[in-house]
Amino acid sequence: GPSLSNLPLLAAKELGIFSRNKLEVEILLLTSQLSAVALGAGELEYVAGVGPGSVSGTLAGIPSRAVWVVSNRILHSVVAQPELKTLQDLRGKKIGVTGLGGTTHTSLMIAIEKSGGNPKEFFVVSLGPQQYLRALESKAVDAATIDPPLLFLVLKKGFSRILDLGSAIEMPVGGLTTLTKTLNTKPDQVLRVIKALQESKELLLKERAVDFIMKVMKMDRDTAFRSYELMVTAWGGTGIPSRLGMENIVKGIQSQGRFADRKVSFEDVADPRLAMQVMRELGHKIE
Repeated sequence: GPSLSNLPLLAAKELGIFSRNKLEVEILLLTSQLSAVALGAGELEYVAGVGPGSVSGTLAGIPSRAVWVVSNRILHSVVAQPELKTLQDLRGKKIGVTGLGGTTHTSLMIAIEKSGGNPKEFFVVSLGPQQYLRALESKAVDAATIDPPLLFLVLKKGFSRILDLGSAIEMPVGGLTTLTKTLNTKPDQVLRVIKALQESKELLLKERAVDFIMKVMKMDRDTAFRSYELMVTAWGGTGIPSRLGMENIVKGIQSQGRFADRKVSFEDVADPRLAMQVMRELGHKIE
């Protein structure tokens, strides 16, 4: 559904940026599991996302690669009951995330490990997007990983912001995954899709974001503006998948016992060449 990380996709469609790049695009709403199955079966050409779900699909045998990301910094924070102040205070406590094995779960586990903690000492449960506030207020969970706009409401209610996950862990959010067959047989099309998405992201950051966020996310202007300010911080720069970000996804997947015996290279899960070409065309400095 609508989220900050897929705003460039929605804007590219609605603002005619796909059309300007000579693309006819249909957006389908699917779960990550269904998307992986459909991509592997050749029923989709692209999945709008780069994360543990898409990378797990690649490692499971779907011949696909991450080719573009919205950002290499997620917007989620770990928010806890007011009396809890540090990650170590959450040992043995119940922490809510969106989807076990997903981006926020994976980044949380890496952040705990990076801080010197043992991820096995933390009890993580899956929550639906509509359950976070109720779960915190009823103390059904001690903490949760939350992104805007709910983050602002939760902080206003006095809950404690323990950690900005994006500042602690480099991890892709949003993006584009496609089949290697599409990369090999339709490189010009992939290039135009990436260009449209990057142009859409840059347009949102420059001038259209607040009104567009209000419309798509059903936010009031103040909340949309605060979300936009975070987006400017997180989304700056290019859409090139980073080596560290992809390595962190693989590390998180393997820490859960999946594909643990595999040595996975960056090239096994990502192909940044077309994104690099697009960024040069759009005037970004690429080292």
